[in-house]
Amino acid sequence: MKKSLLSFVALFIAFVAFSQSEVQLQSGPQLTLDKEIHDYGTIVQNADGLCHFTVTNTGNQPLIISNAKGSCGCTVPKWSDEPILPGGTTVIDVKYATNRIGPINKSVTITSNAINTPTKVIRIKGNVLKAEEAGASPIMETSDGAPVVE
Repeated sequence: MKKSLLSFVALFIAFVAFSQSEVQLQSGPQLTLDKEIHDYGTIVQNADGLCHFTVTNTGNQPLIISNAKGSCGCTVPKWSDEPILPGGTTVIDVKYATNRIGPINKSVTITSNAINTPTKVIRIKGNVLKAEEAGASPIMETSDGAPVVE
């Protein structure tokens, strides 16, 4: 009986210790995005190439985005260097140079102090048509959140 009780206590202590170490491993800032890909759909040359990615800190310590770098000079991200408190949000704006004709398939690499994903890649995609090819209508088929040209 004593051995069974001692075995039970030892197992219980081991379980509690393991559970606490798991909690400690998950403790810290965590980066969560509202989307990982923005699809412009088909847009016209020189349309507004701005899109937004919302970042939420789902961790329990401040999240700091230290860098966001586009895959080329035509993809320019802007972000705040202010710490994002637990539960807080910020926006990363990505501006694509729509003066370039053809398919869009670019990425932005986000670097932060997040424990779950210290480096995260987000993408933009779509297609830019020459204004002349678009005809009289400056708007082509678009997806949700695609820029609108007036």
